[in-house]
Amino acid sequence: MANANISQNFNLIIPAGTQIVTKIEVKNPATNQSWKPGAVGVIVQSPTDNSHAYLVKLPDGTEISLRRHELSIRKQFQSEGLQSKADFLAEYNLYDSVIYRCIVGSKAYGLDNAQSDTDRRGIYLPPANLHWSLYGIPEQLENKQNDECYWELQKFLIVALKGNPNVLECLYTPLVETLSPVAQELLEMREIFLSKLVYQTYNGYVLSQFKKMEQDLRNSGEIRWKHAMHLIRLLLSGITVLKEGFVPVRVDDYRSQLLSIRNQEVPWDEVNQWRLDLHREFDRAFDSSCLPERPNYEKANQFLIKARRSAIED
Repeated sequence: MANANISQNFNLIIPAGTQIVTKIEVKNPATNQSWKPGAVGVIVQSPTDNSHAYLVKLPDGTEISLRRHELSIRKQFQSEGLQSKADFLAEYNLYDSVIYRCIVGSKAYGLDNAQSDTDRRGIYLPPANLHWSLYGIPEQLENKQNDECYWELQKFLIVALKGNPNVLECLYTPLVETLSPVAQELLEMREIFLSKLVYQTYNGYVLSQFKKMEQDLRNSGEIRWKHAMHLIRLLLSGITVLKEGFVPVRVDDYRSQLLSIRNQEVPWDEVNQWRLDLHREFDRAFDSSCLPERPNYEKANQFLIKARRSAIED
């Protein structure tokens, strides 16, 4: 008896106003008119439990009684037979489509210690038949347990064109583990992503994060010193990008100073003053930079189309 009750109450009560599809033939007792399974109606009155019937109104105003097993929610009915995206992609290992894999973060900067993780980033280019399917492909593959993240090629290019520092560093890190011919071509044209947009992107990020640090100091008297170190590093990197036209990843020239910040050997006032000095230098570098105002969108687009064609051939 207990099992019967569980079976009867397995489905949640569908609220009034929900559109449904009939699973059985229904009739109007007054006119003897009938509708084959698949008729659409709307619930006008729901029962208190699934042992009783729903009152359903059809488009012509006819009201009928249907039990839960005699109807389906219309949205669910129309999705039957269509796999979910997750179920469809579960049959494929998209990590086999990674065309570029590199190490970024502290190990790439030369700021790692025994506790540092190995952060892997990169790009994947899925087969065209998956990309063109009903289900599409995710913008990124992420394995947080292994500190891995791979962007789909188009997503990677768009973010790089916006001057995102994390993505630009992927193109300049010396620690490369996987490099397909397509990825090699991308590295050979990586300067197309560098423009004066770097000034706004890097500067804006550092300003907002230092503001949060100042708030943390006021509220709790503590900050994340590792985070402060990387924000200083980011400003140093941005200055080099604007002045010299490449993204420095290793920080050998500033390693000892940056580690001193992480190890809390430098007072906050000195860290903040260095940050302000770097902002002024960043401003001057922006004013005199030879970088273009915008990245080369057309060349990036041509590269993407060519890479897509290679995915068709594969």
